[in-house]
Amino acid sequence: MSYVDGFVVPVPRARLDDYLAMSRRCGAVWKEHGALAFRECVADDVKPGKWTSFPQSVDLKEDEVVVFSWIEYPSRADRDAINDKVMKDPRLAEDMKPENMPFDGKRMIYGGFEPRVTL
Repeated sequence: MSYVDGFVVPVPRARLDDYLAMSRRCGAVWKEHGALAFRECVADDVKPGKWTSFPQSVDLKEDEVVVFSWIEYPSRADRDAINDKVMKDPRLAEDMKPENMPFDGKRMIYGGFEPRVTL
């Protein structure tokens, strides 16, 4: 059994390197506190749909790219405990301030998911 937090984030292309650097810092801390995996995937084949799509879901602007991310944990209880530790970790205090984030956090989509099929 495991648990996954998933994210869809619009990132300005001009800030993508900053975003990935922040993700490397954050991912190291998440893993140190017990996350099993930390992934950041930059879109290279996502098209606007007729009704919905990854670009539409985050109101993607012309100068932005969609990033699809997930963090895997041993369980929901572990996720809650790990996230609590991560949010209190002083190494990420500056990264967690909205004014320092290299993307518009108001347009980020995220949530927790219980895997039901794993092959």
